[in-house]
Parts: sequence; C-alpha cells; structure tokens
Amino acid sequence: MTTIMKKIVLIEDDADLFALLKYNLEKEGFQLVGSQTGKGAIELARREKPDLILLDIMLPDSDGLDICKGIRNHSELAHVPVIFLTARASETDRIVGLELGANDYIVKPFFIRELIARIKIQFRGQNTGPSKTLRSGGLELDKSSCRVNLRGQELSLTATEFRLLEFLMSRPGVVFSREQLLDAVWGHDRAVTDRTVDVYILRLRQKIEQDATNPAFIRSVRGFGYSFDKSAPETAVVGGEAGSATARV
Repeated sequence: MTTIMKKIVLIEDDADLFALLKYNLEKEGFQLVGSQTGKGAIELARREKPDLILLDIMLPDSDGLDICKGIRNHSELAHVPVIFLTARASETDRIVGLELGANDYIVKPFFIRELIARIKIQFRGQNTGPSKTLRSGGLELDKSSCRVNLRGQELSLTATEFRLLEFLMSRPGVVFSREQLLDAVWGHDRAVTDRTVDVYILRLRQKIEQDATNPAFIRSVRGFGYSFDKSAPETAVVGGEAGSATARV
C-alpha cells in the first residue's frame, strides 16, 4: 500500500530552529514548507493545503494567536490541526492557546522526538480505509472525509473536537472519565489538564446540541465523566434548526 506523504507548514522565526525542524521532519518522512515570518502565513497555508500547521506564537511581525484565529475562521483551513511552538509556558497561556483552536501546545525547549510523536498523534485515525459514517439522532460523522453533518448541514469542528466526538460516537453508552478521554484524544504526551476536556465538551455541545445546558447527545455522568447517548432524538437540533460544521483534521 502506498503511503501518502503528509505535508506540514512551519511558521517559525528562529532560523536555527527552523532549519533543525525542517531537517528532522523531512528525515521522518514529512513534506515541509514554511516561513520565518507570520505575514502571509494564512495565504501560505491556503496555497499549500497542509495536513498540519506548526505555529510559533511570538513572531516578529505577527501574533501567532491571531494567526490561529484566522486559520480557524478560514473555510479552507478550519479543519487543519495546529500545534503551537512557544516559550510561553504558563497554564493560562496554554489554556488560551487551546481555547483559540490549537490542537496541541508545545513549550520550548522541547525534544524533537516528542514533537514528532505529537505530530503523529494528530494523524491518528486519518487512515485510507473505506468510508465509515456514524449516525445518531440526525447527527452524522464521516470518518474518512472528517466531516460532521447535523440534519444534512455541515458543521465546523476543529480537529480535536472531531476526534473527541468520533471517539464518543464510536462507543455509545460507555462512560469515560476525563483522564481516559485525555489519553484517547490527546495522547500520553500532552500539555493539557482535566479542564481541557470540559472546555472541549462545552464547545461540542454548543455546536451540536439544541440546548447546551440540557444536552441530548453528550451526557454528563456525575462523579465519572461523559457518555454519548445513541438514543438522542432527531429533534435535537441547534437552535431548533439544522446546524452546520466542517471537521478540521
């Protein structure tokens, strides 16, 4: 079976680190294109159509957080995983980065092997197998195209939101703790906390539930965690109308 080379866009202003990452990622089998400035980063990504974006936050001419927001608001890029590479190490910085739509947050300095492992985590599930669609109460998730539809209209999910929803929908009725969800969706190498799971569950509910405070799809199990309810009714629609979202994978 032919393996398709994954393309990565790297936005990093440190010339030495840029060269080091380019060498090691290409050695690992990735195709890498990039820039040492933030200006034009979104256009570069739109043109190159990458499978993943590595993004520095503190760029000389731009704020990586703003670039990430622009990526998440761009129809052609919203599904692409983003990993922040930054010297900002506080818990607040990490939470802000993840809440803006980043899929992972790696603090400098870091080990190259750790970065490669985290990149590969983002590609889990992106296999070349046949299309498989999960359905429940008007909600449809296509694993092969990484798309989610609610009552026939496409929804816009980040890559992490998609993986979290896929994991839960694939195992209806099973209750998972926050720690189990962290391991399954974010992997063992992660800079996230239990609160991260709650943040992403809330974001998912706001997109797929008619009433995020009284969810029909993703149930909270007090003292344990979360579970997907396969018996959610067809009428569980955002705002009483069909909602729409594209998975960013």
